[in-house]
Amino acid sequence: MEDKKENKIYPEIRPGALVKVHQKIKELDTKGQPKERVQIFEGMVIARRGGGQTGATITVRKMAADNVGVEKIFPLHSPNIVNIELIKNFKVNRAKLYYLRGYKKKLKEVVA
Repeated sequence: MEDKKENKIYPEIRPGALVKVHQKIKELDTKGQPKERVQIFEGMVIARRGGGQTGATITVRKMAADNVGVEKIFPLHSPNIVNIELIKNFKVNRAKLYYLRGYKKKLKEVVA
């Protein structure tokens, strides 16, 4: 028998959205005991794959220190993803925003 997994419901996450992804991180403390914490990764969604399937993923890019870009791919229905907060939506005309890897200008915010 398959375990019925409940599908998480997130706000409409599209490329061009600025999001905060809350991810569970499991690590060992100084005594070797396992501990769990929630780490927040904030950045721009540059791609979404998989539609509404259970294997759907989003690629989030942020600029770290010294203008170094960091990209992470998050499975939307992973048990390690606690929450995804939608901060802003930007107007984009593409489904994949890979051009943002070398882009210096800011995107226009969608007026709602």
